[in-house]
Amino acid sequence: MPDARLHPDLEHEQGYVSTLYERLDHLRSYAKKRLSEVLLQSGGTPQARSERESFTRMYTEDLARYDAAENGLCFGRIDVEGGSEPHYIGRIGILDEANDYETLLLDWRAPLARPFYLATPAAPDGVTRRRHIRTRSRQVTALNDEYLDLAAAEASGGDTGAGGVAGESALLAALEAARTGHMRDIVETIQSEQDTIIRSNHKSVLVVQGGPGTGKTAVALHRAAYLLYTYRQQLEKSGVLIIGPNETFLDYISQVLPSLGETGVLLSTIGDLYPGVRATRDDSLEASELKGSLSMIDVLKKAVRDRQEVPSKPLELRFDTYPLTLDKKIVTRARGRARSSRRPHNLARPIFVTAAIEALADQLAATLGANIVDSGNLLSRDDVADIRDEMREDASIMGTLDTLWPDLTPQQVLADLFGSPERLASAAPDLSEDERTTLLRPEGFGFSAADAPLLDELAELLGVDDAAERERAQRRWRAQIAEAQGALDILTGSAPQDLEDELDPEILMAYDLIDASQLAERQDHGHQYTTAERAAADRSWTYGHVIVDEAQELSQMAWRMLMRRIPNRWMTLVGDTAQTGDPAGSSSWQDVLGPYVAQRWKLTELTVNYRTPAEIMELARRVLEEIDPDQTVPRSVRESGLAPWAQFVDDSGILEVVRRRVAEETGPGLTAVLAEHDQVERLADLRSDSVSVLTVKDAKGLEFDSVIVVEPQEILDDSPRGINDLYVALTRATQRLGIVHARPLPAVLASLDASVVPSRT
Repeated sequence: MPDARLHPDLEHEQGYVSTLYERLDHLRSYAKKRLSEVLLQSGGTPQARSERESFTRMYTEDLARYDAAENGLCFGRIDVEGGSEPHYIGRIGILDEANDYETLLLDWRAPLARPFYLATPAAPDGVTRRRHIRTRSRQVTALNDEYLDLAAAEASGGDTGAGGVAGESALLAALEAARTGHMRDIVETIQSEQDTIIRSNHKSVLVVQGGPGTGKTAVALHRAAYLLYTYRQQLEKSGVLIIGPNETFLDYISQVLPSLGETGVLLSTIGDLYPGVRATRDDSLEASELKGSLSMIDVLKKAVRDRQEVPSKPLELRFDTYPLTLDKKIVTRARGRARSSRRPHNLARPIFVTAAIEALADQLAATLGANIVDSGNLLSRDDVADIRDEMREDASIMGTLDTLWPDLTPQQVLADLFGSPERLASAAPDLSEDERTTLLRPEGFGFSAADAPLLDELAELLGVDDAAERERAQRRWRAQIAEAQGALDILTGSAPQDLEDELDPEILMAYDLIDASQLAERQDHGHQYTTAERAAADRSWTYGHVIVDEAQELSQMAWRMLMRRIPNRWMTLVGDTAQTGDPAGSSSWQDVLGPYVAQRWKLTELTVNYRTPAEIMELARRVLEEIDPDQTVPRSVRESGLAPWAQFVDDSGILEVVRRRVAEETGPGLTAVLAEHDQVERLADLRSDSVSVLTVKDAKGLEFDSVIVVEPQEILDDSPRGINDLYVALTRATQRLGIVHARPLPAVLASLDASVVPSRT
């Protein structure tokens, strides 16, 4: 029983929350029962199977939503003017079926729930009191009230919430909690400026610019949940794609959407977006920048055209004992016909082959003394047509044509291009020798993240000639029909002749009700993939909405790849141009978006820093001024009472000091050691469940309780955008920040007093 002394309404709210959980248990039990019944069904018409699959998916998704809502089912309540019943806010909507489907709990995404996030004393929107309900498991542990009616607040002595932060106590509790290695949802503490972005009805590109700690990622993920709730029918079919900067980041955010009851979203990096290829190698900064440039389009076009070869000397062939010559003239004409079709390489290949075969057949006809124009000669047009067909079956002729205009894959072209100095020099004459050397790599080394957009570009240039696969599918289907017809024939033949004679002609037999094609359809039990699974395997899939986190890091080639997946241009981009670390990344949203949507994009900003304490942000502010003095520093909502520290050590002792400082960071929460690549390798043995050792690139978008930055000057020197990386490194901490260095501190950090090195208290 709750202790009523904690809050006079605690017992009442516990009773209401318990009622909600009873309804949740009922809904869960019903969904489990219906799912079991559906799974036990089998057979039936194609329509029946389709209905079963739909019900299976629906009940499975319902169970996922109910399980996700178990913790924190109800977290708020708003009392409205006029004395009407209060509205309770939670993770899902719950109705009272026994009482005319009265609303017991509002889904946080419902329009009626919005005042919970937006109401202020200045604009209460009819709300007199906002209550935050904190629970552990199914137990109500605390109530926090904000009175938006000032008279009522004064009478009760309650909080007016006039400080600009809604649910301050709940928010600060969430911010002070130790990190777990996975991002939490913020559904209980969404602030007004965040809610405005989450529920925005802008139908083109919405850019969310925000500094460190402003909740950009959380806003983007909750926006995905909101859009799936609001536009369920549309987005369930086309899907939502979320792009993150690296696999570590995707793992970090992986539990947010499931905790909100949404499991059908595809999470991917740019490097893994091309189906069938995973980024397994790293590029140098120079190679990454080159590959991200739009100049690679011309390089790839030339690389494909270089595979459409013309022999330098005539090629001698034999067909049915007759000599044939495939010379430069024949190949050039065939290539010209194929190229003039304007089709992609693989789709133009049949035109090349047809033209070359025609020339060779005419050559053979001439050898035999035939002239297809003169019907009186030895060979008719049909004879020449037969020769062409036979030549298409000749392995020697087709093999030679394959070498002149091969059927290519993007992986093959790119591996050959970067594996051959000669091919690269031919395709990229405008690059310097040093730049071409940067792009070269040994064969068999796999692909990098920067290669994925190049593979996608090549897929556009090559096209997919799926005629052979379609023919194989048709053969399989014809075989299924033949098998089904055989079964029907057996049924027909199994009825005795005298019985058939005596049967009432109005009595229907199996073969009267179904034909072979219908029977074959019923035996097709292919796996039913989810929208996300089908989208991940299909390069040509187009999504209903795309969300990009750390969007400033994408190269120009990556944007081309991404825009092919979202022709409706309905996107949410979150990022901070002051944190751009990739040399191929962007410092201007207009430069990125102008070629695709002109001015049809909207910029919104997040200005409040919820993660980074004011003490750390003051240090980071000086770095931001070096990057862009016009950018506004996000306002921190809290102070930690712990000033950032710096410790100078001899170079030989830097590893020992870092180990000692990490050991001092005991207690709950996570610690990160951030350094440039070589230092990360030297410190790798520090890694544990609670300690991460990362480059700044790998730490993007993550947060830790404590951060130790090693050799900030090396971070500055490690990249052309080292100052941006330093800004990122300094703003990953939620509590404590320290710096260990043997080289002098960069001038921008010179204000740190290295003589005072506090221990953790």
